[in-house]
Order: sequence, then structure tokens, then C-alpha cells
Amino acid sequence: MINSIWADTAALPPFESLDGDCKTDVLIIGGGMAGLLCTYLLKQAGVDCLLIEADRICCGVTRNTTAKLTVQHGLIYDKMLRRFGSEKTRMYLEANEAALAQYRRLCQTIDCDFEEKDSFVYSIDQPKKLEQELEALHRIGFRAEYADQLPLPFDTAGAVRVHGQAQFHPLKFAAEIARGLPIREQTTARAFDGHTVVTNRGGIAASNIIVTTHFPMLNKHGAYFLKLYQHRSYVLGLERAPDVHGMYVDEAKGGMSFRNADGLLLLGGGGHRTGKPGGGWAELERFVQKHYPDAQEHCRWVAQDCMSLDDIPYIGQYSRTTPGLYVATGFHKWGMTSSMTAAMLLCDMVQGKQSDHARVFSPSRTMLRPQLVSNALEATANLLTLSKPRCPHMSCALKWNAQEHSWDCPCHGSRFAEDGTLLDNPATGNLKTQAKK
Repeated sequence: MINSIWADTAALPPFESLDGDCKTDVLIIGGGMAGLLCTYLLKQAGVDCLLIEADRICCGVTRNTTAKLTVQHGLIYDKMLRRFGSEKTRMYLEANEAALAQYRRLCQTIDCDFEEKDSFVYSIDQPKKLEQELEALHRIGFRAEYADQLPLPFDTAGAVRVHGQAQFHPLKFAAEIARGLPIREQTTARAFDGHTVVTNRGGIAASNIIVTTHFPMLNKHGAYFLKLYQHRSYVLGLERAPDVHGMYVDEAKGGMSFRNADGLLLLGGGGHRTGKPGGGWAELERFVQKHYPDAQEHCRWVAQDCMSLDDIPYIGQYSRTTPGLYVATGFHKWGMTSSMTAAMLLCDMVQGKQSDHARVFSPSRTMLRPQLVSNALEATANLLTLSKPRCPHMSCALKWNAQEHSWDCPCHGSRFAEDGTLLDNPATGNLKTQAKK
């Protein structure tokens, strides 16, 4: 079945739609984990707020996560030290440690399969990268260690191991924190008129607006169409497969990830830029046949992640020229930890509180990164491609995804079903005519 294990084992509470015009101090647009946590923390702080979701809460990216809670986001700290120096690198670590600690506190009273687990970033053949990452972590005062014996079905050069990280059931957690929150489902943001958001069910006037729609929905501010691209990765839930006793991810872009949940081994991999060819489920199936021949598939699903120019999320004021408008996006493959980081920072920002950590995540930081050139070239090539159908977001040529039977945009990651129904943003509507393969 093509459905995540989370979606099959949790029931999210329903919410009514908006009924006419209203006002609020803080409007949150997008009901994934980041939007829910923003709303939860704001309500806890006594702030008048409202969250709107075009469909149902957690119906998109959140239900397809592998739900790791960790400060270890690949081999990021050595890169950060070289790019930003020790101060900002330490701030990034501290912000994510605070996010993990907040989850730990909340999960003491929420039944969401929260488990302390060690986290591992392994390498097949790059021991030097592991050594550099360990050195970087030690330089900023964080404890990590080298691990050479891993319960994986292939040889590795070892791993960087971080103790005391965690995993959980994201939808059980979301269902609990959502209860009693001011949420309106089936309420789609269609346009911005100053600090009033026009929806399909009325206008909402707000002093502050937070956009947590995975890929930001406004094109004329912030240049997110150049700062972000989207990446798909595939997951198989396997029965009769071993317990790996931890959370594992390859430092290489094309590698595999592993964790266990509810008696299953969750095997991830086969990733590719949305709209481009990649290994997909076929790659995972070949891996299982070779390394876990006795395993049986229980479920499968796909995750889609927004990738920033420098591996760090964009959290803060949407752009320099938009006071009162905020964003959280570009979480890479670490959406659960980054969602909490975003919620904590944005909750402070809309209340006028200052945080040193905020400048690490500033959406207005430099765009001069190598990935910018790749994003610009991809967008230009697809804009100049003389074919149909075209994505309604920015008119890029769509590509047919034979594995998932969808039309995918290589520029910004919008996806549409075979009949033209919108599956993934930043597009906000269906294809006007049915596409032909």
C-alpha cells in the first residue's frame, strides 16, 4: 500500500472551515508540523492566533516523514565551520538542541512512541569526512564519537555517532497537540492584500502572518523560487527485517537511511530532484532483494523535502521589505527537528523578543552559493522547453513521473496527478486541462 505507517496508525481530530471574515493577532498559513507547533506555542504564550489549512492538518509532507529528532543533520557541522565560523555553527547546534529538549518535555505527557535513540551518519568510503565532522563537533564543544561496528548489511568506513537523540510517531504527537487549537481546515489562502489574507471562505486581517506551507506561496518577495528546490525520497516499511537499534543516514546524497518503528524496518533511499529521474522504489526493491531477502513489504511512501542553498533552513522575516510577514521553509530532510526550531524562533519574533540564534536562519542571508547557479539553470532550461503541460506556478515545463504516475515540476517541485489535480505545492491550483503523456 502507498501510505505511511503513521497515517495508518493515528487519527487526527477534524476542524471546521472558516465562516466569514475575521481578525487575529497572528495568522499561520499551513497546517503541517511547523504550523501546528507555531500555533501551539503561541497559544501557550497567550497570543491571539489562528491557523488555516487548505486541506486537513498534516495531510502533506508531515505524514511522510521518517520522524527522526536529532541535531545531527548529515555531516553539516564541518561545512558550517568552513562557511560561517564557529559562532554561527555553535548557534545552529544550540537551536536544534533546544528543539530536541522541547520535544522531550512535551512527549513526557504525550503517547507518541517517543524513544531515545542514538543517531549515526555513516560513510561507505569516506573516512576522512567522518574525521573532519568529529573534529568540527569537538571544536564547538559537542560530544560525538566514531563508530566502526554498525548493524548494517554492507561494509562501511564507520560513522559519526551522537548519543541521546530520539524518534517518535509524528501524527500521534500532532493529534495530541492540535486538540483545542484555533484551526480552520478546508480554508485556502488565495491572495494577500496588505495584512489581510483572502481565502476561499472569507478574509482574515492579521498583525503578523507566518507562512509554513512547505514551499512559500508568495513569489514577489524573498526569491524563494531561486533559493529552494525540492527533492523526493522513497521509503519501504519492511516486516521480517532486523532491528538496527538506532537511526542511520548515509553522508552521500544517494545513500540509504534506516530506523525501526512498530516492528518494521523503515528503509529510505532512491532519492532525486523532483521532476528528474532517479532510483525510486525500484532501487530500494533491489537493495532488499540483495540484503534482506526474507523481508516482506508492509507499506511504502514518498517524502518530498525543500532544500535551501546552504543546507540551513530559512526561518524569520519573509524578506527585508515585508515587516510582519514571516516564513519557515528549507528544512532539507530534517523537518521534525527544524519545525520545532522554527516554531520557537517565530513565536519569539512575533512577540518582539530577540534571539541570537535567529541570524543563523535569516531568510535574507546571502544567496551566493553554488546551488543558486544550478537552480537558475534548471528553471531557465524548463522555462524555455517548448512542451506542454506547464506548471501554473511559474510556467515551467512539467515532466511525467512514470513510477508515481504524476506530472512533476523540475523547477520548484509542484506535482499533479494524472488528471491534473494538485498534489504538492508551490502551485496553488490544479492544471486547467488534463495533461497528455
